[in-house]
Amino acid sequence: MIDVLRLDGKQYWVNPHMIESMETTPDLTLTMLSGKKIIVKNSPEEIINKIIEYRRKIGIDSQEVL
Repeated sequence: MIDVLRLDGKQYWVNPHMIESMETTPDLTLTMLSGKKIIVKNSPEEIINKIIEYRRKIGIDSQEVL
């Protein structure tokens, strides 16, 4: 799980494997595989870095393309 900041400032955790897409409109909207949308304060770069760090932590970083 990775932590994200909701617009109200509350910390929220999401499964990064369930993120289908990210869109800035201007806030960052994460669209999950379920279709649920989560609007967060984080930048796309922050989310990408958290996903890469998480994948390294669980040992599946050898599939990352840099």
